Amino acid sequence: MSYSDRMQRNHLYSVLLSPRGAPRMVDQGTQIAQQYLSPFDRLIGLIGDSGSGKSILLKGMFPGLELTNDDEGVNVRPLPIMHQDDTGFFTPHTYHLDIRFEMAFYQPHELADAIRLADERGKRVVIEHFDLIYPYLGMNAHLLIGIGEEIIVTRPSVFGPEPDDIKEVVFASIGNRRMAHTADDLVEYCLIDRRVYHFDHYDVRNGFILSFHEKPQIDLRELEADVKKLIAQDLPISYLDNTHILIGDQRHYCTGPRMHVSSTGEIKDFQLYHEFLTHRITRDSQILGVVNMPEEIVLSELNSLKLMSFAGSESSK
Repeated sequence: MSYSDRMQRNHLYSVLLSPRGAPRMVDQGTQIAQQYLSPFDRLIGLIGDSGSGKSILLKGMFPGLELTNDDEGVNVRPLPIMHQDDTGFFTPHTYHLDIRFEMAFYQPHELADAIRLADERGKRVVIEHFDLIYPYLGMNAHLLIGIGEEIIVTRPSVFGPEPDDIKEVVFASIGNRRMAHTADDLVEYCLIDRRVYHFDHYDVRNGFILSFHEKPQIDLRELEADVKKLIAQDLPISYLDNTHILIGDQRHYCTGPRMHVSSTGEIKDFQLYHEFLTHRITRDSQILGVVNMPEEIVLSELNSLKLMSFAGSESSK
């Protein structure tokens, strides 16, 4: 019995906040690989909406893995997993495919057959949009990752979870993540107008945190009002390149340019916490912003645990 099997056997699922921006997402992928990936996992499934960061997460999990999807155009090179017998003596150990992308070129049953063949040969297959191929595949992933507002990492068994269970959760929460990321950039945009340039980004449910080594001399209520004016203008948010978006016609630096709502008016119930927070260890000053939260901010409830309840238990009678 392998050491990794003993370590992973009782792992049900883990939940991590989805970081915004490519560098932090790559770091998160590295952490997931170190803590949850076994050398014996052959089928890795990812589930999440387009732009949620699946491919970037994979760059952290599998450095050097050649991704076969192409956001900039059509990758004309034949899909390696579909030509497993044409590679000669040297064959890949790990294959990657994006099911949504490849379904434009292959039938689902063809992709499923290729995945099963690779698995039988002891190869590893990393599959984006795993939920789309699962009905044709007949087997679940060894490691299944869902990306929405949170990252869910689980090791499915005959008892579940099913890919659709993960899909239901991450697709329901991705809207909050898009709103929070756009609101984060609007606050950053207004801070630049106030000549505040240096801060770090952190994550929280339904929102974001900006952290400062030196407390800026700004009024948070005025900052909130300025951001709400941008939201009221319903300015279009558009992808410019890998490190920039357009807010209206203004170029703005962003390392997660695909994780945005299409216009500022789609941000619901934005608010800033009207006092600076202080990090308990670093003593940095922090600004907290939230979206889609019409009630007053209660700090202790933002990252509260949502525990399962079991019908028919004695305590519920």
